[in-house]
Amino acid sequence: MTVMRQTPEQTEPLGPLPREFAAVMRPELPSLLQEMAAEIVAAIPEYAELLQGPNARVMRIGIEQAIATFVDRVAAPAATTALRDELCRQFGRYEAFEGRSLDNLQAAYRIGCQVALRRARTVGRRYSLSASFMLSFADALFAYMGDLAALSREGYVQALAELGEEPDNRRRRLLRRIVKGAPIARGTLVELAEHCGWQLPDRVTMVALSSGTRPARSALDRDVLLDLDTEPHLLIPGAFTDRRRETLTAALGRGGRAAVGLTTALAEAGDSLRWARQTLSLAEAGVIEDSPVALSEDHLLPLWLLGDTALAQQMTGKYLAPLAGMTATRRARLVDTLQLWLTTRGTAAQMAETLGVHPQTVRYRMRILERAFGAQLTDPDDRFATEIALRSLHLQGRRAG
Repeated sequence: MTVMRQTPEQTEPLGPLPREFAAVMRPELPSLLQEMAAEIVAAIPEYAELLQGPNARVMRIGIEQAIATFVDRVAAPAATTALRDELCRQFGRYEAFEGRSLDNLQAAYRIGCQVALRRARTVGRRYSLSASFMLSFADALFAYMGDLAALSREGYVQALAELGEEPDNRRRRLLRRIVKGAPIARGTLVELAEHCGWQLPDRVTMVALSSGTRPARSALDRDVLLDLDTEPHLLIPGAFTDRRRETLTAALGRGGRAAVGLTTALAEAGDSLRWARQTLSLAEAGVIEDSPVALSEDHLLPLWLLGDTALAQQMTGKYLAPLAGMTATRRARLVDTLQLWLTTRGTAAQMAETLGVHPQTVRYRMRILERAFGAQLTDPDDRFATEIALRSLHLQGRRAG
């Protein structure tokens, strides 16, 4: 049997592989499939859910079909490859719909090829196969990998066309120019957007995605720009409406999380993304309520108070310094009393009811606070700064917890 290199331009013979080799390789296929899957997941963590999650059976069938087709063609050169071809195209389509490039899929093909070649060498030693045979096998195997990659790219390009995107990721590059915020003429941005088939909006809303979240591209509106590399994020033209929220929630699926920044002018998209990422960080730390889609506009005070953690700590250190030398228990009681007084300016009886203590206890604590803070509680600016420091301290404690 002669294995052929199939390309769109020509069919080139690579060298003879005896049909008996298929019988030698078939018993190796089940364990070979497991080894390939393990090494792919180790090298490409993003594929762990695909090969080990709820859709693992479908993905493994696709990999198994690709391996089996190679062996089938050794035994029967005229064997059809229709099923394998369609599966490979579907792999490419899936990557496009997930908003990824083909880099991971091509790397997975290379890993699979390397594992198969390593196994073939082991089998070759077992059956004393010649060096020339192994060279022919390696040549045929790498040519076969090229066929798989070409088929996947066909599906990838087709899916991008359906989504209104380009295979050279021009939209992602445009998004990076927008977020970077570097001075650039609007006319230049308009021209770049026209090349992408995208209408440049006046206002945008940025969305930060949690690590590992990969929204289903097909569920998002076509005018949404994506960058799913190191710190994945989206750009939504205009305001974040209820309908936009519905499509984003559907795209995130189960387990996906996102934070939505404030709607800003196009030139301030970087600020919107920064706020979105801060909101996501606060949600993941438990400072604010964790939900699949967190909105920055619902948490402006925490964003402001914890926007610069080091500065917030400096502020609490300065304005709460009179409490620094006290025991943790006493300090906590005085902090609660002081915060309640600054917030309500209630009487001792009212504060005692809220705190669950005797009014005399409140009066005693207030005398301690007045001696410790002195004029800081009577000066309007210092009093306001002290209240802000207390709120910041509370939020810092929630984040630490």
